[in-house]
Amino acid sequence: MQNIPFGFIGVGNMGGALARAACRGVGADSVLLAGRTPQKVQQLADQLGCAAGSNEDVAAMARYIFLGVKPQMMAGMLAGIAPVLARRAAAGERFVLVSMAAGLTTARIAAMAGGDYPVLRIMPNTPVAVGAGMVLTARNPLVTDAEMQEFLRGMAPAGRFDALDESLMDAGSAVAGCGPAFACLFLEALADGGVACGLPRAKAQEYAAQMLLGTAALALEPGQHPAAMKDAVCSPAGSTIQGVQALEEGTVRGSVMRAVCAAWQKSRSLGGN
Repeated sequence: MQNIPFGFIGVGNMGGALARAACRGVGADSVLLAGRTPQKVQQLADQLGCAAGSNEDVAAMARYIFLGVKPQMMAGMLAGIAPVLARRAAAGERFVLVSMAAGLTTARIAAMAGGDYPVLRIMPNTPVAVGAGMVLTARNPLVTDAEMQEFLRGMAPAGRFDALDESLMDAGSAVAGCGPAFACLFLEALADGGVACGLPRAKAQEYAAQMLLGTAALALEPGQHPAAMKDAVCSPAGSTIQGVQALEEGTVRGSVMRAVCAAWQKSRSLGGN
């Protein structure tokens, strides 16, 4: 088994979701999985119909090497595969390191890996598991346009991709990466409100989730702005504007902005900034 397009080191929630997308994009026979717990890796590989191996196997065979480990574990993991990467580089083989670790720049990843390697940094979010993700990308100059396009084609089933200046990756991650947790708090609160008004729990959650899904889809249409969308629902002296007033009295916008800024500061601290 040689020249596997996509290899994953680490198949936790995010790594596993991206691996599923890769299997849909390039085919399960073009994906190789590895991680700290061989039993868990093999179980996922069996589910997806792809191969399982070691970190060294992925480092030796994959063209795109996904580094799906936590920031604090990255240096140790890369040190373990550095000799394999060095041999490939010396032989003139092309490979791209794909990092999804918060706070770690492409330069830091290359330094930890021990070479001047092509590095692609991505910030995905959990909706990639259902093909509705928002994935931010930044690359160092060694990643070619052709390699970037090959990556985007293979990972297209994960959702929407957008290139972002690396200096803004932590800010983008605070919105797109951390945002699902903030959205889920709001979704749960909407459903709780529906239950308080007499709705069965299952119906309240369904209504809230579909409403958020549809509103997000509408917001992505060209020319739409959240303020205008809000105004379109708020009839004079109507029920919606009364609810908006209650939210404003609770400083919901200020709380959400503070949450994003807190997540941004934490991401920067993980990278030593």
